[in-house]
Amino acid sequence: MPAKKISPYGSWKSPILADLITEGGLRLEQVRVDGDDVYWLEGRPEEAGRYVIVKRSTDGSSADVNSSPLNARNAVHEYGGAAYAVRDGDVYFANWDDQRLYKAASGGGDAVAITGEPAIERGDRYADLVVSNDSNWILCVRERHHEDREADNELVAIRTDGSGATKVLATGHDFYSSLRQNAAGDRVCWLSWDHPDMPWDGCELWVADFDSTNGSVSNEQLVTGGTDVSIVQPEWASEGTLVFITDESGWWNLTKWSGDSVVPVLTEEKDHCGPAWAFGFRTYGFVDDGSVLLRDSEGGEGRFRAIGLDGQVGGSVTVPHTSIAELNVIGGDVVYIGASQTAAAGVVRTGLGNGASVTLKTSSDIELDDAYLSVPEAITFPSTEDGEAHAFYYAPTNPDFESDGTEIPPLLVISHGGPTSATSSALSLPVQFWTSRGFAVVDVNYRGSTGHGKAFRDALKGQWGVYDTDDCIAAADYLVGRGQADTNRLAIKGGSAGGYTTINALTFHDRFAVGATYYGIADLTVFIDDTHKYESRYLDSLIGPYPEAKQLYHDRSAINFTDQLSCPMIIFQGLEDKIVPPSQAEIMAGALREKGVPFSLMMFEGEQHGFRQSKNIKASLEGELYFYGRVMGFTPAGDLSGVEIENESAL
Repeated sequence: MPAKKISPYGSWKSPILADLITEGGLRLEQVRVDGDDVYWLEGRPEEAGRYVIVKRSTDGSSADVNSSPLNARNAVHEYGGAAYAVRDGDVYFANWDDQRLYKAASGGGDAVAITGEPAIERGDRYADLVVSNDSNWILCVRERHHEDREADNELVAIRTDGSGATKVLATGHDFYSSLRQNAAGDRVCWLSWDHPDMPWDGCELWVADFDSTNGSVSNEQLVTGGTDVSIVQPEWASEGTLVFITDESGWWNLTKWSGDSVVPVLTEEKDHCGPAWAFGFRTYGFVDDGSVLLRDSEGGEGRFRAIGLDGQVGGSVTVPHTSIAELNVIGGDVVYIGASQTAAAGVVRTGLGNGASVTLKTSSDIELDDAYLSVPEAITFPSTEDGEAHAFYYAPTNPDFESDGTEIPPLLVISHGGPTSATSSALSLPVQFWTSRGFAVVDVNYRGSTGHGKAFRDALKGQWGVYDTDDCIAAADYLVGRGQADTNRLAIKGGSAGGYTTINALTFHDRFAVGATYYGIADLTVFIDDTHKYESRYLDSLIGPYPEAKQLYHDRSAINFTDQLSCPMIIFQGLEDKIVPPSQAEIMAGALREKGVPFSLMMFEGEQHGFRQSKNIKASLEGELYFYGRVMGFTPAGDLSGVEIENESAL
């Protein structure tokens, strides 16, 4: 093995280029099965982020269902989810540009719209699509927008014959999800909740009789739930038991209802699911014998466990994927999206009998030598007010380079979005982009993150802008204390809620040398009257009710304390973002300009909340690296497109 070259941290040459990341940036979502066929959704950066439904037939061939320019993506809650459904080869999907429902028939031909033009452009939106057992109805959530008031959310049944006939099944609550029909076809269930709760705070589980002849419900009955109980993924077992996941135990655990009482199926200190940011995700399915197939991980490996409805734990199948999503049972196999610490996400089919797996589609065809990949270490560390937080630490890793031994690596602290969400140890090429260049990276699950139980998740209530920031700083201090990060070269980045944490860390604390915010929040009051319905009351729990907590909103909004800004910052923003308005980025840039602090502002046409276009993903990643190099004093390897740095003379 040739000797490693000596080069400063941050300047190592890496094969993990921004171009490579966009080439391997295929988004895989929403796996569905229909008979023996498997479907999934691909978000394609090279097609400006267009979402395409792909059908994998039993003969191994794959074909696109929706041709360009149709884009199978919905905008309910702005985050969407479950944008398509399939039965007997007929595929129904929401189209991004007009938000109408379309049908792609099994016989072929162009997809045709089956819902009419809304009263206002993109005003009727559909999500959480399922097709009724008799194929006569699409059962879904409809979000109807108005010019002069908040949108209405309802459960509806829409005729599949193209007539446009629509029946409202449930209305009156602020939000709905998970409309599901039982095997017999005569009952449905759903979830509902109201402002100011988010679904991970509290919701209600309902059942009702369903008449498929005329698309109506009757005899509605509340099963369980409330403002302090979160329920996720209700599904009917074949014999009529209603199975769901609830956090009443303190963890999101598997539970059932048979018509008389709610009974835990499996109670353990594990979260069997995550927060419902998007519609339709699946963490369990039903096996032919009636048991529940539940995803899990243990000892750094992924597995599927068979759980009887009596709570008996049966056999398990171990798989090499530590991250498992979109679980579907198909005969004696399970199909899912799986990823590991060294393997990119893929649509995988695994035999439940022998554990043999085949990858149907990978998010990246890129082949990388594992020697360039940094394997994460799970760490837990102390934080403020006797708290603790969790993270994944990645050491700088490159088989071709090393430092001269006199320096400690710079550290990039990553704050995830949400904030009610979590990061995982699954392979992330954007993380490896940094570690292969000589950065250490710590990806933080601060207090409020999911996957560590209800108490940890609720710890951020009333403390957003405080505990998340504290925990990111504590992660950096912990690694500095271990000698794994240079105390003078700490960077922090994040998107959305993570961008808010980043901006706060750079404004209210003097700990970081530089930061990058992607569509981040600088002024919390924007969520009072300038954001979408789904999150319009989210801050009631994270900060406090408004206007009662008006002072807290002021005190935790960095825009009110620009006099404290002294840290260089690069700001990225999509111009079509409906969740965090572009004005937030412009306000921060204006404050940095006036203060004379070095900064860059990169605004992208055609991007919403999260970048989906290859050219913009590349530009933002390379721009961030270039900016860090100018601030920290290293020269990145390769030909990077420089970014305009205002107040650069102050560096």
